[in-house]
Amino acid sequence: MKFWFALFVSCSMLFFSGCSSEKKKVDENSSKVKEEVKNEKIVLQDISGKEIVVTPLERGFSFAGYENKIVLVNFFTTWCPPCKAEIPHLVNLQEKYKDNFVIISVLLEENKSNEEINSFVKYNNINYIITNGIDNFKLAQSAGGVKNIPLMFLYDKNGKYSTHYVGAIPEEMIDADIKKVL
Repeated sequence: MKFWFALFVSCSMLFFSGCSSEKKKVDENSSKVKEEVKNEKIVLQDISGKEIVVTPLERGFSFAGYENKIVLVNFFTTWCPPCKAEIPHLVNLQEKYKDNFVIISVLLEENKSNEEINSFVKYNNINYIITNGIDNFKLAQSAGGVKNIPLMFLYDKNGKYSTHYVGAIPEEMIDADIKKVL
């Protein structure tokens, strides 16, 4: 009995020590992939077909075509109740600050056609940019990963990170933060 127990323990130790070194290789490879994603330019496409080139900066992102504007990046889905609830507030903020501010809503849903999104935009009277495509997921990864939605990041006119919001946020709170970076 002791022999079988000793054999079991020895085999288990060999098995688990082998797994741990393999895990280290996987972790090293995944961190290299994450680093590559963080450093590459990302080309978002809005639902009208316009491209937005997003370049990672040391502490933020540069959004081609929106230089010298405050940018609010909004990660969302069309089925998320808090995402839908924030739409009228985002519409208000986009209208209020339209000269110095832009909202780029990044759809995190696969297989959603631009026609479906256009219907969603019309139904909700959305006046800000919505992007749709596979690169939306690259931006989410480059921003550190999106674990909850809605998730918003506010960047100043130089593309520098200012703050972020998780979940439904009062319009007044976002408004106050926009005023801080104007």
